[in-house]
Amino acid sequence: MSKKAIASASKGASKKRIILFKGISIILVPLLILFLLELFLRLFNYGNSYSLFIEYKGDKDYLVFNPDASKKFFTEEQIATKGNSEIFKKKKDSNTIRIFVLGESTTIGYPYFHNGSFHRWLQYRLTHTYPDKNFEIINLSLTAVNSYTVLGFAKEVVNYEPDAVLIYTGHNEFYGAMGAASTQNLGSNPHLINFILGLRNLRLAQLIINIYEGLKKSFGTTGLQPGGDRMQLMVAKQEIPYHSDLYEKGATQFRDNMDQLMNLFSNRHIPLFVSNLVSNEKDLKPFISFKPDSIKLPGFKTAFDIGLKAFENNDLNSADTWFKKADEIYSSSALCNYYLGELAYKQSDFVNAKKYFLKAKDLDGLRFRAPEKFNEILATLCGKYPNTHLVDTRAAFENDADHHIIGDELTVDHVHPDLRGYAIMSDVFYEAIEKYQVVPAANESDMTFKTLLQKKPQNLVDSLAGVYRVLNLKKRWPYNDPHATDAIKIESKEATLAYKLVFQNIKWDNIMDELYEYYLNNHELLKARNVLENLSLEYPMDPGLYERIAMLSGEMNDTENVIFNFRKSFNLAPSFNKARYLFVSYLKMDKPQEAMPFIDYAISNNSSGFDLSPIKNNTEQIIQLQQQYLRDTTNVPVLSQIANSYSGMGNKEAAAKYAAKTLKSDPENKVALLIIGQSKSASNK
Repeated sequence: MSKKAIASASKGASKKRIILFKGISIILVPLLILFLLELFLRLFNYGNSYSLFIEYKGDKDYLVFNPDASKKFFTEEQIATKGNSEIFKKKKDSNTIRIFVLGESTTIGYPYFHNGSFHRWLQYRLTHTYPDKNFEIINLSLTAVNSYTVLGFAKEVVNYEPDAVLIYTGHNEFYGAMGAASTQNLGSNPHLINFILGLRNLRLAQLIINIYEGLKKSFGTTGLQPGGDRMQLMVAKQEIPYHSDLYEKGATQFRDNMDQLMNLFSNRHIPLFVSNLVSNEKDLKPFISFKPDSIKLPGFKTAFDIGLKAFENNDLNSADTWFKKADEIYSSSALCNYYLGELAYKQSDFVNAKKYFLKAKDLDGLRFRAPEKFNEILATLCGKYPNTHLVDTRAAFENDADHHIIGDELTVDHVHPDLRGYAIMSDVFYEAIEKYQVVPAANESDMTFKTLLQKKPQNLVDSLAGVYRVLNLKKRWPYNDPHATDAIKIESKEATLAYKLVFQNIKWDNIMDELYEYYLNNHELLKARNVLENLSLEYPMDPGLYERIAMLSGEMNDTENVIFNFRKSFNLAPSFNKARYLFVSYLKMDKPQEAMPFIDYAISNNSSGFDLSPIKNNTEQIIQLQQQYLRDTTNVPVLSQIANSYSGMGNKEAAAKYAAKTLKSDPENKVALLIIGQSKSASNK
């Protein structure tokens, strides 16, 4: 090749390199500028961190739900909702079972919150069934959100070592944040919305959004209407006909988001428990019932009006005839189907009643209750992924409801369960996680559902607060009952505190403290202890609460609860005094084997100066004698020796127990007679 050709080729290659470098510069320089701007905004703490968890201020070894995490999902951040503050360890202990809960207002326990929610029922039952296990049940649910938020949170939850994830969501799909008919909306394509939500983590994106929102406000074009409550503020379009385009968009976003979510957990091999949905079918008229074109279908209104008049006059046969005639003319009336359900129910035709009630719910144009299609979607998707389990809450509610049709006996409004409903919900999840071995296999020590209903601590303030919230809800849109709150009567201390909690926004902790002092001052110890137990469910990592419950249980001579709560407190923060209480209590209950670990701890951490070795020696001797007696139950002298050992430790109750056993076989036993005599003498003093 000639020099000229080489020079020409070299010059051509040089031009290509220059063009390439210029092209790269055109791309990279703006990216570098954006990167530096993002870095600058973060350096000066502009905007919000939307990370799901932040370090707990009270202890750097714990994490807590970020109160700003929800803001990413609301276009107007001022109406973003906040959830619970349930802490958990950054580094999970080997003895810990960690369960995350995701969902919406039902999942967080509206209208009771706190200890009315299903996860608190579940927490209480698990804690008492497996007292030596540590349960971290972290509820990340929020009001006014839907599957977009649940999916967004799920993408971070997978990184925090969950042993299981529990989900209940679907009722807010149309009007919750990012919903198909919500004011807090970014469009109708689920994939595009999820992409934009990802971008909102960038501070630069937040800056642009804030500038845009500021301009909207300055021109008076904000999407929020003044004076409304959150429920109404979230609704952009009230009327959504069955199978309309908007209806199908809601169903599509639900299916796509739940599909992504289940795929995510399946790929990470994390057990996922997804509940189907329940709502008030029988005792709630449709909010919006679409009427047919009066010109095209003139006979509907006449037939419906005659049927309604007959129904109101209790002429059931005539009402049935005319409502069915109206339904033949126009089968898409939610209200007509609802009345047909009422008629069938009154006539004890419960199969058809359920059919009509469900159809009425699906036809309701105001979509605060999930349509039946959503339960079909959940069932199909759960069957698609391994390690994903459908939790049939719907069937459990139907089994408990009158004639298997869900109504006011298990719900407080359109979708939210009452306290029994939340207990049932917890039972279905409990059985599911036990069946799929998230917790150890069932045994005779398992707390039954019946026992849970009897023992789970409740207080009247929380119950009344739930009632007041619902009455306040029904005073406003979409119920619009102006007299709803007239039923509120403030005639007790509990009612006064519940009113303060709901209407004066006094903190729940402060209300509970005042309630506890009130019960204590009136010597209502059981109610006082219930309040402390409520607080311990709210703050399960506080050893002081368990210790206070144990001491109060001691005043009530409730040894079982003394032991349970001292053990919980000891496991969180061991001490000599707690160990001493525990081994003394176990020995009183004639459980020397359980007492031994606490005797050993007390000896190793003895701050009292007492010589505990005789207690250990006697306890070891009792254990050996009990084992010997089990091998030969005719060996009466062994019983006498056990009684004598307990007597030597000053344990009169256990000593008397074995002395009585001895005297049944050997009425002249001198040691046993002496112990019984001493016991009677002590009780007469």
